[in-house]
Amino acid sequence: MSENQQDPEAAPPSTRVMVALLLPLFASLMSISSVMVALPAIEEGLGASSSDLQWVLSGYALAFGVGLVPAGRAGDLWGRRLIFLIGTAAFAGASLAAALAPTPLALNVLRVAMGFGAALLVPQIIGMIQRLFTGPARGRAYGLMATVIGVAVAIGPLVGGALIDAAPSGTGWRLVFLINVPVTVIALIAAFLWLPKPHDDDAPSETTASSRGLMRLDPLGAALLCTAIVLIMLPFIQFTNLLGAAFGLAGLALLGLWLWWEKRLGERDAQAPMVNLRLFALPSYTWNSAVIILYFAGMPGIWAVVAIYVQQGLGHGAFAAGLVTLPSAVMVILLASQVGRRVDRIGPQMLIIGSVAAFVSMLLLAAAALLEATEFASIGWVALALGVNGFSQALIIPSAQTLSMQDVPEPMAGAAGGVAQSAQRVVTATGLAVVTGIYFLVQARADHQTAILVSALVIAGIMLTSVVAAIGAARRVQR
Repeated sequence: MSENQQDPEAAPPSTRVMVALLLPLFASLMSISSVMVALPAIEEGLGASSSDLQWVLSGYALAFGVGLVPAGRAGDLWGRRLIFLIGTAAFAGASLAAALAPTPLALNVLRVAMGFGAALLVPQIIGMIQRLFTGPARGRAYGLMATVIGVAVAIGPLVGGALIDAAPSGTGWRLVFLINVPVTVIALIAAFLWLPKPHDDDAPSETTASSRGLMRLDPLGAALLCTAIVLIMLPFIQFTNLLGAAFGLAGLALLGLWLWWEKRLGERDAQAPMVNLRLFALPSYTWNSAVIILYFAGMPGIWAVVAIYVQQGLGHGAFAAGLVTLPSAVMVILLASQVGRRVDRIGPQMLIIGSVAAFVSMLLLAAAALLEATEFASIGWVALALGVNGFSQALIIPSAQTLSMQDVPEPMAGAAGGVAQSAQRVVTATGLAVVTGIYFLVQARADHQTAILVSALVIAGIMLTSVVAAIGAARRVQR
């Protein structure tokens, strides 16, 4: 029995396969969180405006969100290994170019290119895990994936802060992009050597292969969905006025048109649509995806405002802004893979506990802001709140990811992963814009302590909704 045909009930996920899959995932997610602490350095080094800085964050998220579903469908049709390699190479090349960007406009164009590269590779990871592992082994694989996600998000500010503080003034931010290059080059080599070749993994069947032309990608559906995502996200990253509201409404209308088109196409041929809407008839997919989407709607924004709060509100450096996230990374490292091993038995309960912990972590962050005006003031309270956040993340991501995919047929895995990831990216970009917007609005009228307090309470409200969704998911799936 070959390495990739091992009995998943008896053996853990192949270490080499998981390394090849997760290295570029680590780089693509670290590129989100590390850039947050680099914004002041980019502003200084390139003379970037506040609008330029917002696009540094949101342009990446926009491209990521737009590309995920078509990329997942492309992997299902033409081979996940091939699309994964193309995406990894594109991300590496765009990262190198971003490190050399001479102007804010060039940097933002290259950040969009990085986002598209990341969009190509991420759905293939989920699809290959669905293909190669089942049962407890699949839970362990998703646990490892969650560990990498948590560590990348949490350690990104630490790495970015260290590079910025160590490098000459105005150049450290370039190293934040450049560090992606060696990681992704190693990932490419590992993928060529260790990922299953098409003939023993995910090559389309002979029937599908005869019709693998571009039309199998459902180009009209792809165009409708991508345009809808762009229009929905624009009000949050560029047009915060009536024009933005019009864009948002147009995007929602196009999203409805896309759903109608996919349903109509699926009624004629179940293999034809980019996304088979039968996915949403699976309670495990719909409810558990809702929990993780709500989590991403709030939590990414907290990393951005904490980085600003620690540097501008508390007067610490970029490295300290990264160091405060270390407890979160430690919690994820210690717990996420263990959670993955137990999802089959107690996944719904862990999802509820994780959602409650996320809510509590934001209350603790709000309390840390209140304590700042007292003799008990300490940056340690912020680190404690983020540590509890890491605990919640370690429980939520592997549990929700595994439970959402447990009933999804393997031929639909790439598209299913793309839909879920795309929704996460849309709400991440939206949440980033809303939370940072609230922070700056309150800070301009009051101070940084009040701004972080209000931001934490807003996210706590979102996490309370996630608790309700997690309870609903547990009850619905158990029926």
